[in-house]
Amino acid sequence: MWNAYAKARPEAVAASPEYTVEHFGDSKRLANELLSLVMDGRKRATAELVAEFLARGDEVPRIGSHWIACDGGGAPRIIIRSTELRIGPFASSDAAFAADEGEDDGTLESWQREHRRYFTRVSAARGSQWSENDEIVFERFAVTWPPEHAD
Repeated sequence: MWNAYAKARPEAVAASPEYTVEHFGDSKRLANELLSLVMDGRKRATAELVAEFLARGDEVPRIGSHWIACDGGGAPRIIIRSTELRIGPFASSDAAFAADEGEDDGTLESWQREHRRYFTRVSAARGSQWSENDEIVFERFAVTWPPEHAD
């Protein structure tokens, strides 16, 4: 997938040749559910704890960086490119970001409810306790590959 993308979009790859391979969420079911929202065009943002990137040994993304998003079974499905990034606490999310994440009913209230659950769960899985003051990477992205799913 990466080689086909690099051949079709050499300037994008030259500008940001690094990429990660990962999936959304922390379970096969959630990975598939969130990937489906991306592929349907509803989801164009995501949020992840800075501590999660560090625990995996990944760098925090930068604008222009790529990631190959896999389904819950680990098969690569699409290439995403970061278009906007900021780091902030939980309370710094807003209604526009919640809508861009495209999850549940798209409201800030549901975003807060579900992300409290998610951040608490993933923090506990790595032996930590989540706080609303922990740093979160708020990322907006574009789907760049394959062409039938690209923005």
